[in-house]
Amino acid sequence: MRHRKPRGRKLDGWLIVDKPPGLTSTDVVNRVRRWFDAQKAGHGGTLDPLATGVLPVAFGAATKTVPYVMDGTKIYRFTLRFGEARDTDDADGKVTATTDARPSDAAITAALEKFRGDILQVPPAYSAVKVAGERAYDLARAGAPPALEARPARVDRFELIERPDADTAIFEVQSGKGVYMRSLARDLALACGSLGHVAALRRKRVGPFTEESAIPLDKLARAEDTPPTSPDFLLPVATALADIPALALTEAEAYGLGHGQAISLVALMGRIPKAANPDGGLARAMAGGRVIGLCRLEDGWLKPERLL
Repeated sequence: MRHRKPRGRKLDGWLIVDKPPGLTSTDVVNRVRRWFDAQKAGHGGTLDPLATGVLPVAFGAATKTVPYVMDGTKIYRFTLRFGEARDTDDADGKVTATTDARPSDAAITAALEKFRGDILQVPPAYSAVKVAGERAYDLARAGAPPALEARPARVDRFELIERPDADTAIFEVQSGKGVYMRSLARDLALACGSLGHVAALRRKRVGPFTEESAIPLDKLARAEDTPPTSPDFLLPVATALADIPALALTEAEAYGLGHGQAISLVALMGRIPKAANPDGGLARAMAGGRVIGLCRLEDGWLKPERLL
């Protein structure tokens, strides 16, 4: 049986896109994959159509590191509009309730405290959460929005940045994986005795990727009859792992690790980075400046987890 050759170029690396409003993350991936004529591509963390900012797109081998990017620190800035609840919890949705209540800056600041640290959060009805095998947003669009359960979330920073007027407030949030800004906005407004939704949202950082390195989508575009977009825009695969503590190995250790062999942490004493948690933490295995892969420190051993 003959295997069909994959269409497109074999590209490996990360493209950091500054997503414009009005497109889904999948729309962006499909466009850049076509423009670069790439065999394989995926993204490192969904942005809603309303949102702008950092959308990391992985090509080829970089798709193996997507989970580690999605686990990384994220920074968002959003505008909360008071007075209206919407079914999507953002400006793209339909108004479901209104109120004349507008909280003071002091009331907002006092309410913020309960949304920092380890919290429980109910995802928006229009989200990709699965309910009995179906996406919540599909059920909501069909007129049967599901009653979603609260789930753990980690918010490291949640600050009031600006108050342009009584109807709006601008916040900056630093969070971990799977925190919904729309839920934060909705719940904060409720905690202040009002209603609210996200009017604007921008992601400023995902793991090691920041908005300073993000490329506007229109800068990458090409006409159908022109050569593919240059791979010079891509960052190396290992860039995604920059936030993970580095551990230097000898060539012999790297060879063994590459063949699935664990290394005793005793043999690595003095080289284990302080930031690496010896009880199940991750380390980025390096040899001669090369990234060998990701390893886990566990039960006194350095065990290979994802080799590159």
